[in-house]
Amino acid sequence: MPARQFDRDRFVEDCVAANAEAQPQAAVKEVLACAVSDHGSVLDALGPPTEAGLDVLLRSPSLTIFAAKWTPQMNLLPHNHAMWALIGIYTGREDNILWKRRDGTIQAKGAASLFVGDVTALGPDAIHSVTNPLMRFTGGLHIYGGDFFGVHRSQWDPETLEEQPTDGDSMRAMFDRENSRH
Repeated sequence: MPARQFDRDRFVEDCVAANAEAQPQAAVKEVLACAVSDHGSVLDALGPPTEAGLDVLLRSPSLTIFAAKWTPQMNLLPHNHAMWALIGIYTGREDNILWKRRDGTIQAKGAASLFVGDVTALGPDAIHSVTNPLMRFTGGLHIYGGDFFGVHRSQWDPETLEEQPTDGDSMRAMFDRENSRH
Protein backbone atom coordinates (compact mmCIF):
# COMPACT_ATOMS: atom_id res chain seq x y z
CA MET A 1 0.00 0.00 0.00
CA PRO A 2 1.49 3.41 -0.95
CA ALA A 3 2.23 5.87 1.85
CA ARG A 4 -0.36 8.54 2.58
CA GLN A 5 0.56 12.02 1.35
CA PHE A 6 1.48 14.39 4.18
CA ASP A 7 -1.44 16.68 4.95
CA ARG A 8 -0.63 19.54 7.33
CA ASP A 9 -4.18 19.83 8.67
CA ARG A 10 -4.47 16.10 9.28
CA PHE A 11 -1.02 16.06 10.89
CA VAL A 12 -2.09 18.84 13.28
CA GLU A 13 -5.35 16.99 14.09
CA ASP A 14 -3.42 13.78 14.79
CA CYS A 15 -0.97 15.63 17.06
CA VAL A 16 -3.79 17.33 18.97
CA ALA A 17 -5.52 13.97 19.50
CA ALA A 18 -2.26 12.34 20.62
CA ASN A 19 -1.57 15.22 23.00
CA ALA A 20 -4.76 14.29 24.88
CA GLU A 21 -3.41 10.82 25.71
CA ALA A 22 -2.04 9.80 29.12
CA GLN A 23 1.59 10.12 27.92
CA PRO A 24 1.30 13.05 25.51
CA GLN A 25 4.95 13.44 24.51
CA ALA A 26 5.29 9.74 23.67
CA ALA A 27 1.98 9.69 21.77
CA VAL A 28 2.80 12.82 19.76
CA LYS A 29 6.29 11.44 19.06
CA GLU A 30 4.68 8.43 17.34
CA VAL A 31 2.68 10.76 15.08
CA LEU A 32 5.81 12.78 14.26
CA ALA A 33 7.91 9.67 13.60
CA CYS A 34 5.28 8.35 11.20
CA ALA A 35 5.21 11.67 9.34
CA VAL A 36 8.98 12.08 8.89
CA SER A 37 9.43 8.43 7.99
CA ASP A 38 7.99 9.56 4.65
CA HIS A 39 10.14 12.68 4.59
CA GLY A 40 9.73 13.12 0.83
CA SER A 41 5.99 13.54 1.30
CA VAL A 42 6.55 16.16 4.03
CA LEU A 43 9.01 18.01 1.79
CA ASP A 44 6.56 17.89 -1.12
CA ALA A 45 3.74 19.26 1.05
CA LEU A 46 5.72 21.99 2.82
CA GLY A 47 8.05 22.83 -0.06
CA PRO A 48 11.82 22.95 0.08
CA PRO A 49 13.12 25.56 2.57
CA THR A 50 14.42 28.70 0.87
CA GLU A 51 14.91 30.95 3.89
CA ALA A 52 15.33 30.69 7.66
CA GLY A 53 12.09 30.91 9.58
CA LEU A 54 9.21 29.21 11.29
CA ASP A 55 6.09 28.08 9.44
CA VAL A 56 3.60 27.83 12.31
CA LEU A 57 1.05 25.04 11.82
CA LEU A 58 -0.56 25.37 15.28
CA ARG A 59 -0.25 27.62 18.30
CA SER A 60 -2.40 26.83 21.30
CA PRO A 61 -1.99 26.85 25.09
CA SER A 62 -1.28 23.10 25.08
CA LEU A 63 0.60 22.53 21.81
CA THR A 64 2.75 24.43 19.30
CA ILE A 65 3.75 22.92 15.95
CA PHE A 66 5.95 24.53 13.33
CA ALA A 67 8.27 23.71 10.47
CA ALA A 68 11.65 25.22 11.37
CA LYS A 69 13.97 26.07 8.52
CA TRP A 70 17.69 26.67 9.02
CA THR A 71 19.94 28.35 6.44
CA PRO A 72 23.17 26.57 5.43
CA GLN A 73 25.58 26.53 8.39
CA MET A 74 23.12 28.36 10.67
CA ASN A 75 23.82 28.27 14.42
CA LEU A 76 21.33 28.79 17.22
CA LEU A 77 22.58 29.83 20.66
CA PRO A 78 22.11 27.48 23.58
CA HIS A 79 18.47 27.88 24.61
CA ASN A 80 15.70 26.20 26.52
CA HIS A 81 12.03 25.64 25.72
CA ALA A 82 10.53 25.46 29.25
CA MET A 83 8.34 22.57 28.05
CA TRP A 84 8.82 19.18 26.39
CA ALA A 85 9.85 19.26 22.74
CA LEU A 86 10.03 16.93 19.75
CA ILE A 87 12.09 17.44 16.60
CA GLY A 88 11.71 15.43 13.40
CA ILE A 89 13.95 16.16 10.40
CA TYR A 90 12.40 16.06 6.92
CA THR A 91 15.32 17.52 4.95
CA GLY A 92 18.96 18.22 5.74
CA ARG A 93 20.59 17.64 9.13
CA GLU A 94 20.60 19.19 12.59
CA ASP A 95 23.48 18.85 15.05
CA ASN A 96 22.67 19.48 18.70
CA ILE A 97 24.90 20.14 21.69
CA LEU A 98 23.06 19.24 24.88
CA TRP A 99 23.79 21.37 27.94
CA LYS A 100 23.15 21.16 31.68
CA ARG A 101 23.03 23.86 34.33
CA ARG A 102 26.04 23.89 36.62
CA ASP A 103 27.29 26.47 39.13
CA GLY A 104 25.32 29.38 37.67
CA THR A 105 26.22 28.63 34.05
CA ILE A 106 25.87 25.74 31.62
CA GLN A 107 28.23 23.00 30.56
CA ALA A 108 28.07 20.65 27.59
CA LYS A 109 26.87 17.16 28.49
CA GLY A 110 26.43 15.48 25.14
CA ALA A 111 25.63 15.80 21.47
CA ALA A 112 23.26 14.33 18.91
CA SER A 113 23.09 14.52 15.12
CA LEU A 114 19.66 14.26 13.55
CA PHE A 115 19.44 13.08 9.96
CA VAL A 116 16.47 12.91 7.61
CA GLY A 117 13.76 10.77 9.19
CA ASP A 118 15.20 11.04 12.73
CA VAL A 119 13.07 12.14 15.69
CA THR A 120 14.30 13.19 19.11
CA ALA A 121 12.55 14.11 22.35
CA LEU A 122 13.71 16.79 24.78
CA GLY A 123 12.41 17.12 28.31
CA PRO A 124 11.02 20.34 29.78
CA ASP A 125 14.37 21.20 31.42
CA ALA A 126 16.49 20.54 28.31
CA ILE A 127 18.95 23.11 27.02
CA HIS A 128 20.45 22.69 23.57
CA SER A 129 22.20 24.58 20.80
CA VAL A 130 21.61 23.77 17.15
CA THR A 131 23.79 23.85 14.05
CA ASN A 132 22.94 23.07 10.46
CA PRO A 133 26.36 21.78 9.34
CA LEU A 134 25.34 21.46 5.70
CA MET A 135 25.81 23.80 2.75
CA ARG A 136 22.08 23.51 2.08
CA PHE A 137 18.89 24.20 4.04
CA THR A 138 17.59 21.98 6.81
CA GLY A 139 13.91 21.58 7.65
CA GLY A 140 12.37 19.97 10.69
CA LEU A 141 8.96 19.62 12.27
CA HIS A 142 9.11 20.92 15.84
CA ILE A 143 6.38 20.19 18.37
CA TYR A 144 6.16 21.67 21.88
CA GLY A 145 3.96 20.70 24.81
CA GLY A 146 2.60 24.22 25.37
CA ASP A 147 2.54 27.70 23.89
CA PHE A 148 6.16 27.99 22.72
CA PHE A 149 5.72 31.69 21.96
CA GLY A 150 3.97 32.54 25.23
CA VAL A 151 6.45 31.38 27.87
CA HIS A 152 9.54 33.01 29.32
CA ARG A 153 12.58 31.26 27.92
CA SER A 154 16.33 31.76 28.10
CA GLN A 155 19.29 31.70 25.78
CA TRP A 156 22.96 31.70 26.69
CA ASP A 157 25.68 33.97 25.31
CA PRO A 158 27.95 31.85 23.07
CA GLU A 159 31.18 33.25 24.57
CA THR A 160 30.38 33.79 28.24
CA LEU A 161 27.53 31.26 28.60
CA GLU A 162 25.70 33.95 30.57
CA GLU A 163 21.95 33.34 30.74
CA GLN A 164 19.70 36.00 29.22
CA PRO A 165 16.01 36.19 28.36
CA THR A 166 14.86 35.50 24.84
CA ASP A 167 11.60 36.29 23.11
CA GLY A 168 9.94 36.46 19.71
CA ASP A 169 11.67 39.73 18.80
CA SER A 170 15.15 38.30 19.38
CA MET A 171 14.20 35.17 17.41
CA ARG A 172 12.93 37.25 14.48
CA ALA A 173 16.14 39.29 14.53
CA MET A 174 18.22 36.09 14.43
CA PHE A 175 16.26 34.78 11.42
CA ASP A 176 16.59 38.16 9.67
CA ARG A 177 20.39 38.12 10.22
CA GLU A 178 20.63 34.56 8.89
CA ASN A 179 18.57 35.36 5.80
CA SER A 180 20.73 38.42 5.12
CA ARG A 181 23.90 36.35 5.61
CA HIS A 182 22.65 33.69 3.23
